[in-house]
Amino acid sequence: MTKDKNNDRALSRRSFLKTAGGAAAVAGLATGGVALSPWTAEAAALPKKWDETYDVVIIGSGFAGLAAAYEAKKAGASVVILEKMRTPGGNSIINGGVVSAAGSPLQAKEGIQDSPELLLSDMLRAGLNLNHLELAKMVAYRSNDTVQWTINELGVQYKDKCTQEGGHSVPRMYSTYNQSGGAIVQKQLAKLSELGVRPRTQAFLTQIYRDTDGRVKGVQIRDKYVFPNANSGSLKNIKARKAVVLATGGFGNDVAFRAIQDPRLTAEFPSTNQPGATSEALREALRIGGTPLQLSWIQLGPWGSPDEQGMGLSPFFAQLLGAMYGLWVDTLTGKRFVNELADRKIRADAIIKAGNKCIAFTDAAGYAFGQRAIAEALPKLMERGVVKKYETLEDMAAAYKIPLEPLKETIEKWNKGVLAGKDEEWGRYLQKNQKPLGPGPWYALRLTPKIHHTMGGLHINPKAQALDVMTDQPIAGLYAAGEVTGGVHGAVRLGSCATLDCLIFGRVAGQNAAAEKNWG
Repeated sequence: MTKDKNNDRALSRRSFLKTAGGAAAVAGLATGGVALSPWTAEAAALPKKWDETYDVVIIGSGFAGLAAAYEAKKAGASVVILEKMRTPGGNSIINGGVVSAAGSPLQAKEGIQDSPELLLSDMLRAGLNLNHLELAKMVAYRSNDTVQWTINELGVQYKDKCTQEGGHSVPRMYSTYNQSGGAIVQKQLAKLSELGVRPRTQAFLTQIYRDTDGRVKGVQIRDKYVFPNANSGSLKNIKARKAVVLATGGFGNDVAFRAIQDPRLTAEFPSTNQPGATSEALREALRIGGTPLQLSWIQLGPWGSPDEQGMGLSPFFAQLLGAMYGLWVDTLTGKRFVNELADRKIRADAIIKAGNKCIAFTDAAGYAFGQRAIAEALPKLMERGVVKKYETLEDMAAAYKIPLEPLKETIEKWNKGVLAGKDEEWGRYLQKNQKPLGPGPWYALRLTPKIHHTMGGLHINPKAQALDVMTDQPIAGLYAAGEVTGGVHGAVRLGSCATLDCLIFGRVAGQNAAAEKNWG
C-alpha cells in the first residue's frame, strides 16, 4: 500500500510538472531558443568529453558565490567561479553596504538592547510567518558572528554607528564606509586572489548536467558570452567532481519571468537590479528537478526615486534621513501615510495607494546628521537634483503642491509626539537623539517603489542543498545560496538581511560542497 501511495505521489508530481510546472515553474519557456522541459533521468546525457575539471563549480560572483568559493578553496577543493557579466559582483556590488548584527559590540557601545530572538521575530513578522523557520533561524542566530567574520577575516571596515532599516525593532545595521556592497565584495575578491582564485567573467550557464543516477556532475557554459546575446561565445563543458553551487541572484530585471509570477509587475515598474538579474539559471535548475518556492513574492523597495535610475543613492536619504530624522508625506494631503520605519512591503504598498505622489524630507538637523552618516552620498544627491533644498517650509510645499496648513499640522503633531517620547499616530521607533523638526532649511526627495528583491527561488535545506521536486530530498551535487533560493524571508525581506542570507548560506554551501566525495 505504501509503495502504491508513493507511486501515486510521484505520478501526481510528474503530471504537475508537465502542466502546472510548465506554467508556474518553467512555463515551457525558451532561453536562448531552447525549449525547457522537466528533467527526467531517461533524458539525461553527459558530454562525451569534458573541457575542464574542478572539484567545485560556482555559478555567480556576488556575496554568496564569493563566500562559497572562499570556503571551498580554504577546505582544499579546486574551484572555478563563473560569472555571465563582464564584471564580477552582481547585485551585491551595487547594494547599499548595510548588514544587520543582533547583539553586536556596536549595539553594546550605544546601549541598544537586542538579541537574535528579536531579529528572528522581526523577520517572521515581516515575512507574514511564511519564512521557513530553520532557514530564518540560521540568519538571525549567525548574524553577529557573520558580521564579525567580515571584519576579522575579510577586513571590511564599517562606520561606528548603528542605523535602522524599516521593519527592525531597533537599530542594528552596520554600514560600510563607502555605503556600497562593493566594500565587502572587493575584500572577498582580494582574499580569493590571495588563494589563486579569480572569477571568470562572460561565462553564461546554459545547462546543468544531472546524470541518470540523479547526481549533478557538471555544467555547460558559453565562454566569452556577451550579454544579452544568448548565442554568443563558444560552448564548453565543465566537470564538477564534487558539486555545483548556484549563486546567481534573483530575477528582478527579467520582466517576462517576474510578470509570470506576479502579473502586476510589468515593465512599467523600474528595478534597482543590475541588467544581468535574470532567470536563466533558476529556470535550468527547475528543469533538472529543483523545487520552486514562493516565486511570486517579489519585493519593491519603497525608498526609490523617479529622479534617478536603478538603485541609485536615494535610499540613503529616504531611509537614514527621511525615515529616521524626518517624515514621509503624501503631497496630495500634506499628511503622513505610513510608519516610515515599517517593513518594505507596507511602505511600498502605502506609496502606491497614495497615488505614487509622496516625498521624504528632513530639516537642517537631519541634513547635518546626513553630512556625517552619508557623507559620500549626500553631495551627489544634491548635485544631481535628486534631493532638493528649500529655505522655507512654504517653498517646499509650493514646489510639490502640498497643502501648506495640513503640512504644518503634520509636523506639529509629530513634534508633540517626539517631546512626549511616543509617535501616537503611526507608532514609529524614536531614535535616542530624536528632536522636533524645524527650523529649515528643508531637504526633500520624491519617492517611488522599485522592484528590488525576489524572495522566492529554489528550495534548499540548512546545508544549502537544493531539494528535488519529486522526492523532497537533496539533489546530489547541487547546492544553492543567496537570492536564487527561497524560504528565508517569507513574504517580505527586511533590509540588510539579504547580505546575511548570502554570506551565511554561501559559506555553508562552499564548506559542504568541498566535503562531498569525488564522483569520478
